[in-house]
Amino acid sequence: MNQVKKRGTRYWLMKSEPSEFSITDLRLKKKARWDGIRNYQVRNMLRDEMRIGDMALFYHSNADVIGVVGVMRIIQAAYPDPTQFDPKSTYYDPQSQPKNPRWLAVNVQFVSQCKRMVTLAELKLDPAFKNLALVQKGNRLSVMPISPAHFENILAMAQE
Repeated sequence: MNQVKKRGTRYWLMKSEPSEFSITDLRLKKKARWDGIRNYQVRNMLRDEMRIGDMALFYHSNADVIGVVGVMRIIQAAYPDPTQFDPKSTYYDPQSQPKNPRWLAVNVQFVSQCKRMVTLAELKLDPAFKNLALVQKGNRLSVMPISPAHFENILAMAQE
């Protein structure tokens, strides 16, 4: 008898510059393509680890105040990012070919907006998050896995 172990929900933190795409944009659209990723490590996580039903914290980066602003759900698994083939896109990659695409995207769905932003500064000061990749020096990934406990703790802080 060959049994397949069912994988549970994974949790992620996904960064976007609010001037590019914000939690408000996602709330208004309800669903969106998460594209423009141009990092091989993140591409591999999207391809190999992220699945439909996984949950993600929406993080505003490169803004006056940065932090977690909402929650979204992965609703479509990784597929070739169409922006890599569009010469008009800032994410165009002339080296990427349709028969062998380099870059992937996923689709996300708005779940909720936080009552308040949980800032990076708060997370850095809280010893409960000392092992969170986001607060580690040199970690600049736009998508990163987080533990279920970190996910729940950040959501609790966002509701205070």
